[in-house]
Amino acid sequence: MGKSITDLSSVTTVGLDLAKHVFQVHAIGAFGRVIVAKALRRKDVLFFFAQLPKCLVGMEACGSAHHWARELIKLGHDPRMMPPAYVKPYVRRQKNDAADAAGICEAVTRPSMRFVGVRTLENQAALMHHKAREMLVAQRTQLINALRGHLAEIGVIAAQGPKNARELAGVVMAEGDETIPACVRAALAPLVRQLHVLDQEIACSDRTIAAMARGDERARRLMTIPGLGPVTASAMAASVQDVSAFSGPREFAAFLGLTPKQNSSGGKERLGRISKMGNRYLRTLLVVGAHAVLYHRKPHDDALRSFAKKLMQSKPFKLVAVALANKMARIAFAIMRGRTSYCAVSA
Repeated sequence: MGKSITDLSSVTTVGLDLAKHVFQVHAIGAFGRVIVAKALRRKDVLFFFAQLPKCLVGMEACGSAHHWARELIKLGHDPRMMPPAYVKPYVRRQKNDAADAAGICEAVTRPSMRFVGVRTLENQAALMHHKAREMLVAQRTQLINALRGHLAEIGVIAAQGPKNARELAGVVMAEGDETIPACVRAALAPLVRQLHVLDQEIACSDRTIAAMARGDERARRLMTIPGLGPVTASAMAASVQDVSAFSGPREFAAFLGLTPKQNSSGGKERLGRISKMGNRYLRTLLVVGAHAVLYHRKPHDDALRSFAKKLMQSKPFKLVAVALANKMARIAFAIMRGRTSYCAVSA
């Protein structure tokens, strides 16, 4: 027997364990009494929540979470999404959907819990452009590595870098060149053709993202930072909607995984390598941008490049690149919070 309407009217908090077909709900009242704990088919989820009074709904920030959060907002509820790692300590032993829903219900009521903002459909579409481009770039790298590996088997090699790899692709497609046997050329020609297609698609994505960055006032301000081009600025503007969720620039850098991992105890601070937690895509873009700043640091004397030049005197190149990425992230936070632009003042 299902719960009566009278019972459902006393629900104040719901833990919703998301899935593809079978969802689990754990609903409690004002004094913590469990009112509903059951599984729901996908088609019944919105009907169930339509019967509830306005309540707090906890979910893990995972696939389809933003969609369900938007649907629950339409019904008048207050959906809160949490990182799965933050929910895990509240899940009791014997992991199953019911225990997950109960843990989510408990976690969402904690005053110290960190929540993920609900994204709009337009914002998700902007991030999809970046994810699609990232996948295409990864596929292009895979094709280039495959070409290098196969041609090395017959003694044909090229220097590092995508430009030199494309020279190899040109050799493969050159009919009159006898460096590569015809049977090898026929085997590798599909890879070269696919490489050309990927180049065109990535160029199209770059143009779309650049147009998005030009049309976003916050992205334009971020592009004033050395090393932050349209791709990084657009990704950061789309990913970080509310900077007030961070207490300061260091917490923002920690969100990107650019701060040292701690293993401190007994009053002794022990700092290790960067944590590499949080947003991997933004962290990668910032580190790549930091490399560009280091390669072109000599003609400039602004504070950011002066910081890099000083570190380069005693630290390895890669370490300085990560430290510079950390600094760039903190500057980006200050720009987004203060609605200002980067000022290239000499150090």
